[in-house]
Amino acid sequence: MGRFDRVRANLRRAYIQRLEAAKAERELAAAEEPDPAPPAPVRDLDHATTTSKDDAEVPHGLRIAAAWSWRLLLLIAAAAVLLWLVGRLKTVLIPLSIALLLSALLAPVMAFLRRRVKLPPSLAAFLVLVMGLGAVAGVLTLVISEFVAGFPALAEKASIGVQQIQDWLTTGPLHLSGRQLDATFDAATTWLNDNRGSLTDSAVNTATATVEFLALMLLILFVTFFFMRDGKRIWHFVTGILPTPARDPIRRAGEASWRTLVAYVRATVLVAFIDALGIGLLLFFLHVDFWFPLGTLVFLGAFVPIVGATVSGAVAVLVALVDEGPITALVVLIGVIAVQQLEGHVLQPLIMGRAVSVHPLAVIVAIATGVVLAGIIGALVAVPLVAVLNTGIRHLVQHRAEPPPDAVIVSSD
Repeated sequence: MGRFDRVRANLRRAYIQRLEAAKAERELAAAEEPDPAPPAPVRDLDHATTTSKDDAEVPHGLRIAAAWSWRLLLLIAAAAVLLWLVGRLKTVLIPLSIALLLSALLAPVMAFLRRRVKLPPSLAAFLVLVMGLGAVAGVLTLVISEFVAGFPALAEKASIGVQQIQDWLTTGPLHLSGRQLDATFDAATTWLNDNRGSLTDSAVNTATATVEFLALMLLILFVTFFFMRDGKRIWHFVTGILPTPARDPIRRAGEASWRTLVAYVRATVLVAFIDALGIGLLLFFLHVDFWFPLGTLVFLGAFVPIVGATVSGAVAVLVALVDEGPITALVVLIGVIAVQQLEGHVLQPLIMGRAVSVHPLAVIVAIATGVVLAGIIGALVAVPLVAVLNTGIRHLVQHRAEPPPDAVIVSSD
């Protein structure tokens, strides 16, 4: 055997030994390997939260409906508790809401005195409050004086109108007899006599309500003063109790809502002034008594959207009917409808703008809820409250902080 053959035989022998060693290692590893684990339970791959076989047997649509149902019931229960709290605390919440509206109305004057005149906060708030009270007192004085001066003539015309209606009932198409009319008036008199006690109680309740109204006005003035002077500090104090991550977003959303409230009140005042000016001038040129009080009523009614304009316009038409007759009342009705159409289709979209726009259905629902919870004052504050909440929620949704791309997300699996 040559040298080359011996090298080849050694390599072959080494190769065979390596194969035998690898085979022995595999057999040893197979002998020491534990029993295989039992198979994992079958789960619904489409819905990882389904962990039991019973849940997997429930149809997918029914599981989704049940999940939505208990969440909706929870939201309804929370809303019911919130409304109950509002109803219980309306004596406190109503002054706060009105003071907030007055602060938004007087905010531009307050800012002018602070920035341009350089007045301290307390003095500026006091001067703004005094000027506002002076304007309200002046308007009320004019309204009451004109009402006192013209009421006797209007009462006489009203009695003549009632007599004309009575004559029409007897000579018109109904042909009611005098005995039937007398029976109707006797029934009304009997009802008044039977309910005299309740009417007296109502008068006592009215006196009590007057005292409560004066206390409410003092509370509103007091709260308005501090809202104008320390509004920003109060807001920062209230939001300071929130968790740190939510503090700044809530503050920014509140500031955006405040700007919306200021814009809403300013636009509402402008629209109300235009409505009152148009209807007041129409009544003045038609020589209708109480044109200034009726114009003031239209101005105040414009602060309750849709409902307020309708009620104040109906009062103006009735007064025109009693004072000047059906032709003048028809002209006033046409004028009121024209002003309301101008307000709804031109003034509201142009002056209010998209920043404070609220769907008419939301307006109606908000007014109805406000009336149920707090009467006329609830209807007054319902729409601005909805506008403020609308702006705040939209601001939070649009400026929601997203997690950074390299954030670690911990899974529950």
